[in-house]
Amino acid sequence: MPEKVAVEISKELVDEIQRRVDESVGEFSNVEEFIEFVLAEVLKEDEPEQAYTPEEEEEIKKRLRALGYIE
Repeated sequence: MPEKVAVEISKELVDEIQRRVDESVGEFSNVEEFIEFVLAEVLKEDEPEQAYTPEEEEEIKKRLRALGYIE
């Protein structure tokens, strides 16, 4: 199990998160679970996304060569 650390956030924000947890109909069981999910999603957004796998990229290049667009 990953190590847990404490982070301080405002009571207002915790109250808003708790409201969303309550409205999530069981998707999140508590505030900590919601916060961890949201932070993980934000971090994923920052990761560079590869549009094509190397195999797909090679197939595209083959098609472009066959069409005469690249050599």
